[in-house]
Amino acid sequence: MEAQELRQRFLDFFAARGHKIVPSASLIPTDPSVLLTTAGMQPFKDYYLHPAAAEKDFGGGNIASVQKCFRTSDIDEVGDDSHLTFFEMLGNFSFGGYTKKMAIAYAYEFITQELNLSIAYVTIFKGSDIAPKDEESRAVWQELGITDVREEGMEDVFWGPTGRAGPCGPTTEIYCLNAAGRAVEIWNLVFNQFFFNGTREELLSGTSGKKLEPLSTLGVDTGMGLERLAMIVQKKKSIFETDLFQKLFANPALTELSIHDQRIFADHARAISFLIADGVRPSNKGAGYVLRRLLRRLLSRNKPELFKIALDWVKSEYRTIYPELASADVFNLVAAEQKQFGAALDLGLKELAKLKKIDTVAAFQLYETYGLPFEVIKDHAPDLSQIEFEKEFERHQEISRGGLEKKFAGGLVDREPATIRLHTAHHLLLAALQQLFGKQLKQRGSNINQERLRLDFTFERRLTAEEIKEVEKIVNEKITENLPVAKKDLSRAEAEKLGAEMEFGQKYGETVSVYSIEDEKGKPFSLEFCGGPHVARTGELGRFKIIKDETVAAGLRRIKAILE
Repeated sequence: MEAQELRQRFLDFFAARGHKIVPSASLIPTDPSVLLTTAGMQPFKDYYLHPAAAEKDFGGGNIASVQKCFRTSDIDEVGDDSHLTFFEMLGNFSFGGYTKKMAIAYAYEFITQELNLSIAYVTIFKGSDIAPKDEESRAVWQELGITDVREEGMEDVFWGPTGRAGPCGPTTEIYCLNAAGRAVEIWNLVFNQFFFNGTREELLSGTSGKKLEPLSTLGVDTGMGLERLAMIVQKKKSIFETDLFQKLFANPALTELSIHDQRIFADHARAISFLIADGVRPSNKGAGYVLRRLLRRLLSRNKPELFKIALDWVKSEYRTIYPELASADVFNLVAAEQKQFGAALDLGLKELAKLKKIDTVAAFQLYETYGLPFEVIKDHAPDLSQIEFEKEFERHQEISRGGLEKKFAGGLVDREPATIRLHTAHHLLLAALQQLFGKQLKQRGSNINQERLRLDFTFERRLTAEEIKEVEKIVNEKITENLPVAKKDLSRAEAEKLGAEMEFGQKYGETVSVYSIEDEKGKPFSLEFCGGPHVARTGELGRFKIIKDETVAAGLRRIKAILE
C-alpha cells in the first residue's frame, strides 16, 4: 500500500464516521508563539478552549486532516532511519464530540482492521502528584484485547502547553513493529481534559504551585506520522525505504552520495520546497533562517545539478495533494541563493582552513561574514557545540534588534500627522497588493517616517510599470471613497478567525488591536493586527504615489511610497 493510498484511506475512514475533512494549514502558523507548524493540532488549538466555535466553523465537533509539519529540533538527526524535518501528520480531532473510549476504538479499528496491522503494545500515563493515573484508557485497551499496556511518566505521555498556558492531559501511544523487529511509536492520542495556567516546564517540575483545572469538555487530539506509518505498512526498516523516497533514490545521479547524505538530501529538498511554497524566503532570522540553513547545508555539499533532480521530484510527487507546489518558483529561488552563496562559500572555506583553533566565536564570525553553515564548520571542528553556537547567534540578534529600535525610533511610535497618514496608507498598499496578486503575498518588514513609507513583501519578480500604476489606482480609489478606519480590541483567536493580517515575526498577546478599513457594505478592504495610530477616514491621506520598487533578496521586494 503506497503512501498516497494511506493518506486517502485515513481521510475516508474518518469521513465515514462523521468527521469534517479539513485541508492542511500553512507551515507558517497564525500562532506567534511558535516559529513553524509542528503538529496537526496546532491550527485547532483554540477550539479546545472554545468547543462551541467548532460547530460554527466546521459544522460539528469532529474533524480530520493531513497536516504539513516542520520540526527544527530534528535537523541534526536527519540521516538515520526515522528522523525528518518536514513530515505529514495524519490526525483526527474532537472538541467535545466523543469520549476516550471512542477515540481509542477508532484508532484500534483503523490500525488492526483497515490496515491489518498488529499492535505490539500501548502506553498510558502512570499518574503524578497533580494528575491521576489514566485507568480509563487502560480499561478500554484491555477490553479491546490489548494486554501489553505499559505505564510511563509525565515527561513521555502527558501533553502540556508549550510556551504559555493552555489545555493539556494524558496521552496513550500505539507501537507497532517495523521490518527489523523494532517497536516504533506510530500514533499518539492526546486527551485534553485539563487546563494549566503555566508553561510545560512548570508543569513537569511541579514546583510552581499551580494546579490542573478540569475542562468542561474532553478534547481529543491525535497525531500519526505518514512516513512512519508507511514504513510499518510496507514492512521496511527505515522511512527512507518507503515509496515516498524510492523514486528519487533510484536516479543514478544520486549514487555518488553516501546513503546518509542521500537521506539528508531528500529530506532537505522536501523541506525547502514546502517552506518556499508557503511563502518563506531565505533570511537571517525566523523561518527564513531555517530555510537558509537547510539551503546552505545542501549547497555546500552537493553539485548544483542534483538540486534540479530533487526539486522536480518533490513537485512531481506532491503537487496533486498540495497544489501550492505547482505554482511555487522553487528552483529559481534556490538558484539565486546558490549564486549569492557560491562566492562567499569559497572564501569562507579558505578562511576556515587558515584557522588553527575554531571556537564558538570564530565559528559565528565565519557564519556571519561568509554565510558558512554550522554543519560545514563542524566538519572541521567536531567538538563545536550547536547549543553554544545558537546562543552566540541569539546574542547578536539581540544586539541587532536593539540597534534597529534606536534607528527606527521615529517610526510607528512617531505620532506626527504625516507619519500617521503614511501608516494608514501602508495598510492600503498591502491590501492592494494582495487584491492583485493573492493572499499568499505577505509583509516581511516595514518602516515609516514623516517623509515616506516602506513595505517589504514576498514576491518573485519586479512589478511591471502597468502593475505599479494599478496598485496606485486601487489605493487612490480607496482614499477617494473616504472610507472609515476603525479599531477593535479582540482576543487573538477572534482576530485570527476574521483573517486579520499579522506582522511576520511579531509576538502578540491574548488581546490584540485590529484596524479595519471597510467599504459602504461593511466588507473589509484591509484588516490588520496593529497598535496604531491611524487617521479616522482615508480621505485625509492625499494622493498616493510609489517612488521605488526594488529587490531586497531572492523572493523579497521593497516598495517605497509617498503621499502628495
